[in-house]
Amino acid sequence: MVTRLYHHPIFLEHITPPGHPERPDRLRAIERILDDEAFARLDRKEAPAGDEATILYAHPESFVDRVRAAVPETGIARIDADTTASPRSWEAMIHAIGAANAAVDDVFTGAADNVFIAARPPGHHAEKTTAMGFCLFNIAAIAARHAQKRHGAERVAIVDWDVHHGNGTQDIFWEDPSVLYCSTHQMPLYPGTGAKTETGVGNIVNAPLSPNTGSDLFRDAFLSRVLPKIDDFRPDLVIISAGFDAHHRDPLAEINLTEDDFDWATGRLMECAGSYSNNRLVSILEGGYDLQGLSDSVSAHVSRLLRG
Repeated sequence: MVTRLYHHPIFLEHITPPGHPERPDRLRAIERILDDEAFARLDRKEAPAGDEATILYAHPESFVDRVRAAVPETGIARIDADTTASPRSWEAMIHAIGAANAAVDDVFTGAADNVFIAARPPGHHAEKTTAMGFCLFNIAAIAARHAQKRHGAERVAIVDWDVHHGNGTQDIFWEDPSVLYCSTHQMPLYPGTGAKTETGVGNIVNAPLSPNTGSDLFRDAFLSRVLPKIDDFRPDLVIISAGFDAHHRDPLAEINLTEDDFDWATGRLMECAGSYSNNRLVSILEGGYDLQGLSDSVSAHVSRLLRG
């Protein structure tokens, strides 16, 4: 199997205020761990600039214009209490979108079996018309629509194991039965959405976990709620919103997972992709704010992608 990695120096140039958890050092930590000889087989590619028109797959033009106008010429502009933009944030987002869409192309053309995208800023909190939670545009949502529009995918499954609920992805696909959105997340926690009763048109599966839940209940949520729904849905593509802030070292939550849990969850989703999607799987970095926990978790995740 071929595992591809998309990265780009521009992702380091989305600058956030001092002390902000979503910072360039996150990618530096990932780069250091993936430079190990254990990852020599990774097919490394520089993220291309994306087609700006594809942003409209998930967001209306008026919102895109607002985000573009919010990017400052100098300094840091605050979009909300948590979310900021700096002079090269637009370029970083365009390359993140380009990487995600290129990854979809790769797995549909057979250039790669699976792909990991080490990009920032993250995207899963970005709703149709709202940038929030460190996120400007919803990269996973755009990639799912790209798979449908460019490659004729009839069903796309997005699985989000970030410790924070992906309210943006849920918002975008709330009434769309062609996209399955499954999320494990801590609750109560920001952004306050993600209750089991939030089901869309039957295509939304939320598996909220209480603080200090730990590995056993996380895995049970996968086995009892997420994986059976994927089996029923039979997706043509699996996309992972791969946040690693449920790790026990992370400062923003208390699910207390280990890197072994991410290895395990990756393996289960690869089995789903093997059964239904001709191995097509695209993983997009979301959260993860303790540098050691993040790098250990990414190491486990990418190692499993490489093992096939």
